[in-house]
Amino acid sequence: MTDDILFLSGEQVPVTTRTAEVVVIGGGVMGTSIARHLARAGVPDVVLVERDELASGSTSKAAGGVRAQFSDELNIRLGTRSLEAFGRFATETGQDIGLHRVGYLFLLSTPQEVVSFEESVRLQNSLGVPSRMIDPAEARRLCPLITTDGLLAAAFSPDDGHCTPESVVQGYAADARRHGVTILRHTEVTGIDLRGDDITAVVTTRGRIATGTVVCAAGAWSRAVGAMAGVDLPVEPLRRQIAVTEPVPGLPPGLPMTIDFTTGLYFHGEGPGLLLGMSDPDETPGFDTTTHDRWIPRLAEAMQHRAPALLDLRRTGGWAGLYEITPDHNALIGEATSVSRFLYATGFSGHGFLQGPAVGEVVRDLYLGRVPFVDISPLSAGRFAADAPRPEAHRV
Repeated sequence: MTDDILFLSGEQVPVTTRTAEVVVIGGGVMGTSIARHLARAGVPDVVLVERDELASGSTSKAAGGVRAQFSDELNIRLGTRSLEAFGRFATETGQDIGLHRVGYLFLLSTPQEVVSFEESVRLQNSLGVPSRMIDPAEARRLCPLITTDGLLAAAFSPDDGHCTPESVVQGYAADARRHGVTILRHTEVTGIDLRGDDITAVVTTRGRIATGTVVCAAGAWSRAVGAMAGVDLPVEPLRRQIAVTEPVPGLPPGLPMTIDFTTGLYFHGEGPGLLLGMSDPDETPGFDTTTHDRWIPRLAEAMQHRAPALLDLRRTGGWAGLYEITPDHNALIGEATSVSRFLYATGFSGHGFLQGPAVGEVVRDLYLGRVPFVDISPLSAGRFAADAPRPEAHRV
């Protein structure tokens, strides 16, 4: 046997054919959270495989919002659990994630939006989320950058906010290593070996890892990973762009994550400036993450309508990343029925980063045969074949 070189924490480690109890595919927030939760539960020999650098995929391109304001009870519970974990993250891992509990402010301009959010706030309140409906005047007090013309109401929860995605990944990765996880960077998965319905190994560009369990946390690339094991994960990549502005004089330190729900325009404080973005209905599925300015006229129109003060700001940077979209814009979490011990956590359609801590717990429990804190069976990938979609209405 000849050894290839795999990379662990910047060191060259000779490993070609090795064994692992569990192989986690994907080094973003979902993969590192799952690996860390497995290791902390005492699962030995967990290996995480990442084809590039940790957090180099969608996680590093996320806006960093964290919230529990959703329409789906499962998402509310996952968001609430994750907010609790983000709150104690520094204590548990030693990593400062730049958590700002400034709240999420949804601006509502149609009667249908108001009715939908009123229903969701009632559900959220029943689950312990301190969200509330507020009038336009209070919305403007919370976010002086907006205009209230045509605004009917808003929804706000002070427990929500934003933090730094890369820091969360690094914190989870460091804690995972401390508990024995091997992290293989610059290592691409090229195949999954099966014997009948049983997984026997994960094949990578730097060697073969004999294992009986695979966890797919590969985000926008999950469909291809699932196909290696004969598992259909209906995930499509969709480009989203973000812009960063110059410093904003007098920017309120407690400026909430503000979302004009009608247009999809959102922004929050980023250092002395703003991070802002908006969905682009002209985007088509694909893996292209080059930036372009075709979305700027629509962005400017949304700013003119709801936050004209933003039009005077100069862009100083920005990037494009990938959403991992499913047909009902909700996650895929579960274990495959067609092959033994293939677990998955993907397809979060824009809210994967904020649910990473809770989903790490859930996947840990699924692997160990425990009952998770929330029943995620409705999020199984098989729901589409069963014609039982689980739509999430409050997505950006």
